[in-house]
Amino acid sequence: MPQALGQLKETPSQTAGPYVHIGLTPNFLGLTGIYPADLGREMVNDRTKGERITIEGHVFDGAGEPLRDCLVEIWQADAAGLYASPLETRGTPDPAFAGWGRCPADPQSGMFRFSTIKPGPVPFADGRMQAPHVTLWIVARGINLGLTTRLYFPDEAEANAADPVLGGIEHAARRETLIARKAETGAYQIDIHVQGPDETVFFDV
Repeated sequence: MPQALGQLKETPSQTAGPYVHIGLTPNFLGLTGIYPADLGREMVNDRTKGERITIEGHVFDGAGEPLRDCLVEIWQADAAGLYASPLETRGTPDPAFAGWGRCPADPQSGMFRFSTIKPGPVPFADGRMQAPHVTLWIVARGINLGLTTRLYFPDEAEANAADPVLGGIEHAARRETLIARKAETGAYQIDIHVQGPDETVFFDV
């Protein structure tokens, strides 16, 4: 006779607090000896294919202050538009590219920075091609559930105009919150606002 299985209650959520850094980036906090290096720190090496780029930015709270204790992860396709995932069936992704990275904000400036490659386009669920983009996931004080957004590239205007996700955002002006800007240094910069008049578009995924 099958055993009856009781339903477990959902654990209450709470703000990330300092523990997310202890668990995910211990070396950053000076807690050495757990990992040789914090996971997600290095996305590329000298064998990685594609155009090398830098992505940097800040996460701002509703008062316009940078969140100096936030942690950002990015997820993206490789230069050929393939994901480093066992579910990838369209081809073989670049084995020298991690496909994701993790970076705590600088405790003084609040800036996060990733060294990666520019991703290739990937298909949408209905087969339409999406513009090259990077998915960002943000956790910080006061955020109970991680926030998910995207970064699109300012030098992909034609692809951005045809992108089904950007096109699905009702108010055209809000789409601009997802478009990075090119700095004089060559880095792609994006400011993420969790609240306020310039609030970034976030996705329920």
